[in-house]
Amino acid sequence: MYRLTLNCLALNVLLLISLFTTSFRTCDARHSVYWRGNRRSIAEGGGSGNHNVLDFGAKGDGTSDDTKAFEDAWKEACKVAASTLLVPSGSTFLVGPISFLGKECKENIVFQLEGKIIAPTSSSTWGSGLLQWIEFKSLKGITIKGKGVIDGRGSVWWNDMGTKMPQTKPTALRFYGSNGVTVNGITIQNSPQTHLKFDNCISIQVFDFTTSSPGDSPNTDGIHLQNSQDAMIYRSTLACGDDCISIQTGCLDIYIHDVDCGPGHGISIGGLGKEKTKACVSNITVRDVTMHETTNGVRIKSWQGGSGSVKQVTFSNIQVSEVANPIIIDQYYCDGGGCNNETSAVAVSNINYINIKGTYTREPVRFACSDSLPCTGISLSTIELKPATGKASLREPFCWEAHGELKTETLPPIKCLKTEKSPGAASQSNNDAC
Repeated sequence: MYRLTLNCLALNVLLLISLFTTSFRTCDARHSVYWRGNRRSIAEGGGSGNHNVLDFGAKGDGTSDDTKAFEDAWKEACKVAASTLLVPSGSTFLVGPISFLGKECKENIVFQLEGKIIAPTSSSTWGSGLLQWIEFKSLKGITIKGKGVIDGRGSVWWNDMGTKMPQTKPTALRFYGSNGVTVNGITIQNSPQTHLKFDNCISIQVFDFTTSSPGDSPNTDGIHLQNSQDAMIYRSTLACGDDCISIQTGCLDIYIHDVDCGPGHGISIGGLGKEKTKACVSNITVRDVTMHETTNGVRIKSWQGGSGSVKQVTFSNIQVSEVANPIIIDQYYCDGGGCNNETSAVAVSNINYINIKGTYTREPVRFACSDSLPCTGISLSTIELKPATGKASLREPFCWEAHGELKTETLPPIKCLKTEKSPGAASQSNNDAC
Protein backbone atom coordinates (compact mmCIF):
# COMPACT_ATOMS: atom_id res chain seq x y z
CA MET A 1 0.00 0.00 0.00
CA TYR A 2 2.83 2.47 0.85
CA ARG A 3 4.66 1.57 -2.38
CA LEU A 4 1.47 2.19 -4.43
CA THR A 5 1.02 5.67 -2.90
CA LEU A 6 4.58 6.65 -3.84
CA ASN A 7 3.98 5.48 -7.42
CA CYS A 8 0.80 7.59 -7.67
CA LEU A 9 2.61 10.65 -6.33
CA ALA A 10 5.44 10.27 -8.87
CA LEU A 11 2.91 9.90 -11.69
CA ASN A 12 1.09 13.08 -10.62
CA VAL A 13 4.38 15.04 -10.56
CA LEU A 14 5.25 13.85 -14.08
CA LEU A 15 1.80 14.87 -15.29
CA LEU A 16 2.20 18.36 -13.79
CA ILE A 17 5.64 18.81 -15.39
CA SER A 18 4.25 17.71 -18.74
CA LEU A 19 1.31 20.12 -18.51
CA PHE A 20 3.57 23.03 -17.49
CA THR A 21 6.02 22.35 -20.33
CA THR A 22 3.21 22.14 -22.92
CA SER A 23 1.68 25.38 -21.66
CA PHE A 24 5.06 27.18 -21.75
CA ARG A 25 5.81 26.01 -25.28
CA THR A 26 2.35 27.09 -26.47
CA CYS A 27 2.84 30.54 -24.92
CA ASP A 28 6.35 30.81 -26.36
CA ALA A 29 5.11 29.81 -29.81
CA ARG A 30 2.36 32.39 -29.67
CA HIS A 31 4.92 35.02 -28.67
CA SER A 32 7.16 34.03 -31.61
CA VAL A 33 4.25 34.34 -34.05
CA TYR A 34 3.41 37.77 -32.63
CA TRP A 35 7.02 38.97 -32.84
CA ARG A 36 7.45 37.77 -36.43
CA GLY A 37 4.22 39.48 -37.44
CA ASN A 38 5.16 42.70 -35.66
CA ARG A 39 8.62 42.73 -37.23
CA ARG A 40 7.05 42.27 -40.70
CA SER A 41 4.66 45.14 -40.05
CA ILE A 42 7.54 47.43 -39.14
CA ALA A 43 9.55 46.39 -42.19
CA GLU A 44 6.59 47.18 -44.51
CA GLY A 45 6.24 50.67 -43.12
CA GLY A 46 3.20 49.93 -41.02
CA GLY A 47 4.57 51.48 -37.84
CA SER A 48 3.03 54.53 -36.18
CA GLY A 49 5.85 56.75 -37.49
CA ASN A 50 5.04 56.11 -41.17
CA HIS A 51 2.42 58.13 -43.02
CA ASN A 52 1.37 57.23 -46.55
CA VAL A 53 -0.35 60.14 -48.32
CA LEU A 54 -2.85 57.66 -49.79
CA ASP A 55 -4.10 57.04 -46.25
CA PHE A 56 -4.92 60.75 -45.95
CA GLY A 57 -7.13 60.96 -49.01
CA ALA A 58 -4.63 61.45 -51.84
CA LYS A 59 -5.89 60.01 -55.14
CA GLY A 60 -2.61 59.83 -57.02
CA ASP A 61 -4.37 59.93 -60.39
CA GLY A 62 -2.53 63.00 -61.73
CA THR A 63 -5.69 65.10 -62.03
CA SER A 64 -7.22 65.31 -58.54
CA ASP A 65 -5.81 67.98 -56.22
CA ASP A 66 -3.84 66.11 -53.55
CA THR A 67 -2.49 69.18 -51.75
CA LYS A 68 -4.63 68.80 -48.62
CA ALA A 69 -3.74 65.13 -48.27
CA PHE A 70 -0.05 66.06 -48.27
CA GLU A 71 -0.67 68.77 -45.68
CA ASP A 72 -2.60 66.38 -43.42
CA ALA A 73 0.03 63.65 -43.73
CA TRP A 74 2.74 66.17 -42.86
CA LYS A 75 0.90 67.31 -39.71
CA GLU A 76 0.71 63.75 -38.48
CA ALA A 77 4.30 62.93 -39.39
CA CYS A 78 5.48 65.98 -37.48
CA LYS A 79 4.11 64.59 -34.24
CA VAL A 80 6.68 61.79 -34.10
CA ALA A 81 10.45 62.30 -34.29
CA ALA A 82 12.17 60.50 -37.17
CA SER A 83 8.85 59.58 -38.76
CA THR A 84 8.31 59.23 -42.50
CA LEU A 85 5.89 60.80 -44.94
CA LEU A 86 5.62 58.37 -47.85
CA VAL A 87 4.75 59.33 -51.42
CA PRO A 88 4.39 55.83 -52.89
CA SER A 89 5.52 54.62 -56.30
CA GLY A 90 3.10 53.91 -59.10
CA SER A 91 1.07 57.10 -58.60
CA THR A 92 1.19 60.69 -59.85
CA PHE A 93 0.16 63.38 -57.37
CA LEU A 94 -1.02 66.83 -58.43
CA VAL A 95 0.09 69.20 -55.68
CA GLY A 96 -0.33 72.96 -55.58
CA PRO A 97 1.92 75.47 -53.80
CA ILE A 98 2.68 74.00 -50.38
CA SER A 99 4.82 74.77 -47.34
CA PHE A 100 6.00 72.09 -44.94
CA LEU A 101 6.64 74.13 -41.81
CA GLY A 102 8.88 73.25 -38.90
CA LYS A 103 6.67 74.91 -36.29
CA GLU A 104 5.72 72.29 -33.70
CA CYS A 105 7.44 69.67 -35.86
CA LYS A 106 9.70 67.03 -34.34
CA GLU A 107 13.27 66.48 -35.52
CA ASN A 108 14.60 64.29 -38.33
CA ILE A 109 11.48 63.93 -40.46
CA VAL A 110 11.89 61.91 -43.68
CA PHE A 111 9.99 62.75 -46.86
CA GLN A 112 10.17 59.48 -48.81
CA LEU A 113 9.49 60.26 -52.47
CA GLU A 114 8.99 57.18 -54.62
CA GLY A 115 6.14 58.35 -56.85
CA LYS A 116 5.75 61.48 -58.96
CA ILE A 117 4.63 64.96 -57.92
CA ILE A 118 3.47 67.34 -60.64
CA ALA A 119 2.74 71.07 -60.54
CA PRO A 120 -0.55 72.66 -61.62
CA THR A 121 -0.54 74.35 -65.00
CA SER A 122 -3.55 76.57 -64.39
CA SER A 123 -2.65 80.24 -63.91
CA SER A 124 -5.39 80.62 -61.28
CA THR A 125 -3.44 78.37 -58.92
CA TRP A 126 -0.48 80.76 -58.84
CA GLY A 127 -2.28 84.08 -58.43
CA SER A 128 0.05 86.99 -59.19
CA GLY A 129 3.08 84.70 -58.90
CA LEU A 130 4.97 82.87 -56.14
CA LEU A 131 8.66 82.48 -55.37
CA GLN A 132 8.46 78.76 -54.65
CA TRP A 133 6.23 75.77 -55.29
CA ILE A 134 7.30 73.26 -52.62
CA GLU A 135 8.96 74.66 -49.49
CA PHE A 136 10.44 73.14 -46.33
CA LYS A 137 10.91 75.80 -43.70
CA SER A 138 12.54 76.07 -40.26
CA LEU A 139 13.24 72.38 -39.74
CA LYS A 140 15.89 70.57 -37.74
CA GLY A 141 16.86 67.42 -39.55
CA ILE A 142 14.87 67.03 -42.77
CA THR A 143 15.56 64.42 -45.44
CA ILE A 144 13.91 64.08 -48.83
CA LYS A 145 14.97 60.90 -50.52
CA GLY A 146 13.89 58.17 -52.89
CA LYS A 147 13.66 57.40 -56.58
CA GLY A 148 10.73 59.69 -57.26
CA VAL A 149 10.30 62.72 -59.48
CA ILE A 150 9.21 66.32 -58.92
CA ASP A 151 7.98 67.74 -62.23
CA GLY A 152 7.42 71.50 -62.41
CA ARG A 153 5.95 71.28 -65.94
CA GLY A 154 7.80 74.48 -66.72
CA SER A 155 7.07 74.62 -70.44
CA VAL A 156 3.84 76.51 -69.73
CA TRP A 157 5.98 79.19 -68.07
CA TRP A 158 8.81 79.30 -70.61
CA ASN A 159 6.70 79.34 -73.76
CA ASP A 160 3.72 81.41 -74.82
CA MET A 161 1.09 78.70 -74.73
CA GLY A 162 -1.92 80.90 -74.06
CA THR A 163 -1.97 80.03 -70.34
CA LYS A 164 -1.18 83.59 -69.17
CA MET A 165 1.07 82.43 -66.34
CA PRO A 166 2.34 85.17 -63.98
CA GLN A 167 5.75 86.74 -64.59
CA THR A 168 7.12 85.57 -61.22
CA LYS A 169 8.17 81.97 -61.73
CA PRO A 170 8.50 79.62 -58.75
CA THR A 171 11.47 77.56 -57.63
CA ALA A 172 10.47 73.89 -57.62
CA LEU A 173 11.90 72.89 -54.21
CA ARG A 174 13.22 75.29 -51.59
CA PHE A 175 14.66 74.80 -48.10
CA TYR A 176 14.71 77.82 -45.84
CA GLY A 177 16.15 78.36 -42.37
CA SER A 178 16.82 74.68 -41.74
CA ASN A 179 19.64 72.76 -40.08
CA GLY A 180 20.65 69.30 -41.24
CA VAL A 181 19.15 69.02 -44.73
CA THR A 182 19.63 65.96 -46.95
CA VAL A 183 18.46 65.51 -50.54
CA ASN A 184 19.21 62.03 -51.88
CA GLY A 185 18.27 60.18 -55.03
CA ILE A 186 15.35 62.24 -56.30
CA THR A 187 14.93 63.93 -59.69
CA ILE A 188 13.59 67.43 -60.25
CA GLN A 189 12.68 68.20 -63.83
CA ASN A 190 11.28 71.10 -65.84
CA SER A 191 11.17 73.58 -63.01
CA PRO A 192 9.64 76.94 -63.94
CA GLN A 193 12.77 78.55 -62.47
CA THR A 194 15.48 77.21 -60.10
CA HIS A 195 15.17 73.48 -59.42
CA LEU A 196 16.61 73.19 -55.89
CA LYS A 197 17.33 76.13 -53.60
CA PHE A 198 18.83 76.53 -50.13
CA ASP A 199 18.39 79.80 -48.22
CA ASN A 200 19.81 80.34 -44.73
CA CYS A 201 20.54 76.66 -44.20
CA ILE A 202 23.31 74.91 -42.27
CA SER A 203 24.71 71.40 -42.80
CA ILE A 204 23.49 70.39 -46.24
CA GLN A 205 24.05 67.16 -48.16
CA VAL A 206 22.94 66.63 -51.76
CA PHE A 207 23.93 63.41 -53.51
CA ASP A 208 22.75 61.07 -56.25
CA PHE A 209 20.54 63.96 -57.32
CA THR A 210 19.36 64.77 -60.85
CA THR A 211 17.96 67.85 -62.54
CA SER A 212 16.65 67.70 -66.07
CA SER A 213 15.51 70.71 -68.09
CA PRO A 214 16.24 71.90 -71.64
CA GLY A 215 19.35 73.99 -72.20
CA ASP A 216 17.24 76.90 -73.42
CA SER A 217 14.85 76.97 -70.45
CA PRO A 218 15.33 80.44 -68.88
CA ASN A 219 16.76 80.90 -65.37
CA THR A 220 16.44 77.24 -64.47
CA ASP A 221 19.49 76.88 -62.19
CA GLY A 222 20.13 73.34 -61.04
CA ILE A 223 21.14 74.04 -57.42
CA HIS A 224 21.19 77.51 -55.85
CA LEU A 225 22.80 78.28 -52.48
CA GLN A 226 22.49 81.56 -50.60
CA ASN A 227 23.42 82.50 -47.02
CA SER A 228 24.15 78.84 -46.38
CA GLN A 229 27.16 77.02 -45.02
CA ASP A 230 28.66 73.58 -44.56
CA ALA A 231 27.28 72.04 -47.75
CA MET A 232 28.36 68.94 -49.69
CA ILE A 233 27.10 68.30 -53.21
CA TYR A 234 28.31 65.15 -54.95
CA ARG A 235 27.50 62.28 -57.33
CA SER A 236 24.89 64.36 -59.12
CA THR A 237 23.88 65.01 -62.73
CA LEU A 238 22.67 68.51 -63.53
CA ALA A 239 21.15 69.53 -66.87
CA CYS A 240 19.42 72.89 -66.99
CA GLY A 241 19.12 76.26 -68.72
CA ASP A 242 21.25 78.31 -66.33
CA ASP A 243 24.02 77.65 -63.78
CA CYS A 244 24.29 73.98 -62.87
CA ILE A 245 25.28 75.22 -59.40
CA SER A 246 25.00 78.84 -58.32
CA ILE A 247 26.76 80.00 -55.14
CA GLN A 248 25.58 83.36 -53.85
CA THR A 249 26.40 85.72 -51.01
CA GLY A 250 26.69 84.41 -47.47
CA CYS A 251 28.00 81.00 -48.50
CA LEU A 252 30.83 79.41 -46.52
CA ASP A 253 32.45 75.97 -46.60
CA ILE A 254 30.88 74.58 -49.76
CA TYR A 255 32.34 71.32 -51.13
CA ILE A 256 31.31 70.10 -54.59
CA HIS A 257 32.69 66.97 -56.26
CA ASP A 258 31.84 64.27 -58.80
CA VAL A 259 29.23 66.32 -60.60
CA ASP A 260 28.26 66.12 -64.28
CA CYS A 261 27.10 69.48 -65.68
CA GLY A 262 25.50 70.08 -69.06
CA PRO A 263 23.67 71.61 -70.69
CA GLY A 264 23.79 74.77 -68.61
CA HIS A 265 25.96 77.73 -67.72
CA GLY A 266 28.56 75.91 -65.66
CA ILE A 267 29.32 76.34 -61.95
CA SER A 268 29.23 79.96 -60.82
CA ILE A 269 30.00 82.03 -57.76
CA GLY A 270 27.78 85.09 -58.07
CA GLY A 271 26.70 87.52 -59.39
CA LEU A 272 27.75 89.25 -56.20
CA GLY A 273 27.30 92.83 -55.05
CA LYS A 274 24.28 93.78 -57.13
CA GLU A 275 22.81 97.22 -56.38
CA LYS A 276 25.81 98.10 -54.20
CA THR A 277 25.21 95.30 -51.74
CA LYS A 278 27.83 93.56 -49.64
CA ALA A 279 28.72 89.98 -50.58
CA CYS A 280 30.78 87.46 -48.63
CA VAL A 281 31.80 84.05 -49.99
CA SER A 282 34.73 81.89 -48.83
CA ASN A 283 36.12 78.37 -48.61
CA ILE A 284 34.67 76.92 -51.79
CA THR A 285 36.00 73.70 -53.33
CA VAL A 286 34.90 72.36 -56.71
CA ARG A 287 36.68 69.21 -57.92
CA ASP A 288 36.26 66.15 -60.12
CA VAL A 289 33.63 67.76 -62.32
CA THR A 290 32.79 67.19 -65.98
CA MET A 291 31.18 69.89 -68.12
CA HIS A 292 29.95 69.42 -71.66
CA GLU A 293 28.51 71.94 -74.10
CA THR A 294 27.99 74.58 -71.41
CA THR A 295 28.31 78.31 -71.96
CA ASN A 296 30.78 78.65 -69.07
CA GLY A 297 32.98 76.39 -67.02
CA VAL A 298 34.02 77.65 -63.57
CA ARG A 299 33.08 81.29 -63.11
CA ILE A 300 33.24 84.08 -60.54
CA LYS A 301 31.09 87.09 -61.38
CA SER A 302 30.39 90.33 -59.52
CA TRP A 303 28.68 93.63 -60.19
CA GLN A 304 30.46 96.96 -60.07
CA GLY A 305 29.64 99.00 -56.98
CA GLY A 306 29.44 96.10 -54.56
CA SER A 307 31.61 95.37 -51.52
CA GLY A 308 32.81 92.39 -49.52
CA SER A 309 34.88 89.53 -50.86
CA VAL A 310 35.11 86.14 -52.48
CA LYS A 311 38.23 84.27 -51.39
CA GLN A 312 39.83 80.89 -50.80
CA VAL A 313 38.34 79.11 -53.79
CA THR A 314 39.75 76.00 -55.46
CA PHE A 315 38.70 74.56 -58.82
CA SER A 316 40.49 71.27 -59.50
CA ASN A 317 40.24 68.27 -61.83
CA ILE A 318 37.73 69.90 -64.15
CA GLN A 319 37.17 68.22 -67.52
CA VAL A 320 35.50 70.43 -70.14
CA SER A 321 34.15 69.43 -73.54
CA GLU A 322 33.11 72.09 -76.05
CA VAL A 323 32.62 74.65 -73.30
CA ALA A 324 32.47 78.21 -74.61
CA ASN A 325 34.38 79.88 -71.74
CA PRO A 326 36.06 77.39 -69.37
CA ILE A 327 37.70 79.81 -66.87
CA ILE A 328 36.21 83.21 -66.00
CA ILE A 329 36.53 85.95 -63.39
CA ASP A 330 34.31 88.90 -64.31
CA GLN A 331 34.12 91.90 -61.98
CA TYR A 332 32.16 93.80 -64.64
CA TYR A 333 29.17 91.49 -64.73
CA CYS A 334 26.06 93.19 -66.05
CA ASP A 335 22.93 91.20 -66.77
CA GLY A 336 20.68 93.11 -69.12
CA GLY A 337 22.83 96.18 -69.86
CA GLY A 338 22.58 99.75 -68.65
CA CYS A 339 25.20 99.33 -65.90
CA ASN A 340 27.23 102.33 -64.73
CA ASN A 341 30.96 102.33 -64.03
CA GLU A 342 31.64 102.17 -60.29
CA THR A 343 34.82 102.42 -58.24
CA SER A 344 34.03 99.92 -55.48
CA ALA A 345 33.95 96.19 -56.11
CA VAL A 346 33.74 92.80 -54.45
CA ALA A 347 37.35 91.82 -53.72
CA VAL A 348 38.55 88.58 -55.35
CA SER A 349 41.57 86.79 -53.87
CA ASN A 350 43.22 83.39 -53.42
CA ILE A 351 41.63 81.62 -56.37
CA ASN A 352 43.29 78.33 -57.39
CA TYR A 353 42.89 76.53 -60.72
CA ILE A 354 44.39 73.03 -60.83
CA ASN A 355 44.25 70.45 -63.62
CA ILE A 356 41.62 71.94 -65.88
CA LYS A 357 41.63 70.26 -69.28
CA GLY A 358 39.52 69.86 -72.39
CA THR A 359 38.12 71.84 -75.30
CA TYR A 360 36.57 75.27 -75.69
CA THR A 361 34.60 77.04 -78.41
CA ARG A 362 35.10 80.76 -77.66
CA GLU A 363 37.67 81.96 -75.11
CA PRO A 364 39.78 79.71 -72.87
CA VAL A 365 40.57 82.09 -69.99
CA ARG A 366 39.16 85.49 -69.08
CA PHE A 367 40.19 87.48 -65.99
CA ALA A 368 38.40 90.86 -66.14
CA CYS A 369 39.21 92.43 -62.76
CA SER A 370 38.50 95.80 -61.18
CA ASP A 371 40.76 98.83 -61.70
CA SER A 372 40.42 99.83 -58.05
CA LEU A 373 40.44 96.30 -56.57
CA PRO A 374 42.47 94.00 -58.81
CA CYS A 375 42.20 90.25 -58.41
CA THR A 376 45.07 88.89 -56.31
CA GLY A 377 46.42 85.47 -55.44
CA ILE A 378 45.33 83.75 -58.65
CA SER A 379 47.26 80.52 -59.21
CA LEU A 380 47.12 78.20 -62.20
CA SER A 381 48.58 74.71 -62.54
CA THR A 382 48.20 72.12 -65.32
CA ILE A 383 45.84 74.06 -67.55
CA GLU A 384 45.38 72.43 -70.97
CA LEU A 385 42.60 73.94 -73.07
CA LYS A 386 42.37 73.38 -76.81
CA PRO A 387 39.92 74.63 -79.43
CA ALA A 388 37.15 72.14 -80.09
CA THR A 389 37.31 70.19 -83.34
CA GLY A 390 36.46 72.46 -86.24
CA LYS A 391 36.71 75.57 -84.06
CA ALA A 392 39.54 78.02 -84.59
CA SER A 393 41.08 79.67 -81.55
CA LEU A 394 39.30 83.00 -81.99
CA ARG A 395 40.56 84.58 -78.79
CA GLU A 396 43.68 84.48 -76.68
CA PRO A 397 43.52 84.39 -72.86
CA PHE A 398 42.46 87.80 -71.56
CA CYS A 399 43.62 89.47 -68.34
CA TRP A 400 42.85 92.88 -66.88
CA GLU A 401 44.25 93.81 -63.46
CA ALA A 402 44.70 90.13 -62.62
CA HIS A 403 47.65 89.22 -60.38
CA GLY A 404 48.97 85.81 -59.51
CA GLU A 405 51.27 82.93 -60.40
CA LEU A 406 51.61 80.33 -63.12
CA LYS A 407 52.86 77.24 -61.29
CA THR A 408 53.26 75.27 -64.53
CA GLU A 409 53.23 76.08 -68.19
CA THR A 410 49.72 76.45 -69.56
CA LEU A 411 48.04 75.67 -72.86
CA PRO A 412 47.39 78.14 -74.31
CA PRO A 413 50.08 80.29 -72.67
CA ILE A 414 48.60 82.82 -70.26
CA LYS A 415 51.08 85.64 -70.73
CA CYS A 416 48.78 88.40 -69.52
CA LEU A 417 48.71 87.46 -65.80
CA LYS A 418 50.62 90.03 -63.74
CA THR A 419 53.07 88.82 -61.13
CA GLU A 420 53.89 92.16 -59.48
CA LYS A 421 51.74 93.48 -56.68
CA SER A 422 49.22 96.05 -57.79
CA PRO A 423 49.13 99.42 -56.01
CA GLY A 424 45.38 99.07 -55.80
CA ALA A 425 45.63 95.74 -54.02
CA ALA A 426 46.68 97.47 -50.82
CA SER A 427 43.20 98.91 -50.50
CA GLN A 428 41.65 95.46 -50.77
CA SER A 429 41.61 94.90 -47.02
CA ASN A 430 39.58 98.05 -46.60
CA ASN A 431 36.87 96.64 -48.84
CA ASP A 432 36.89 93.15 -47.33
CA ALA A 433 34.79 93.49 -44.18
CA CYS A 434 33.41 89.94 -44.23
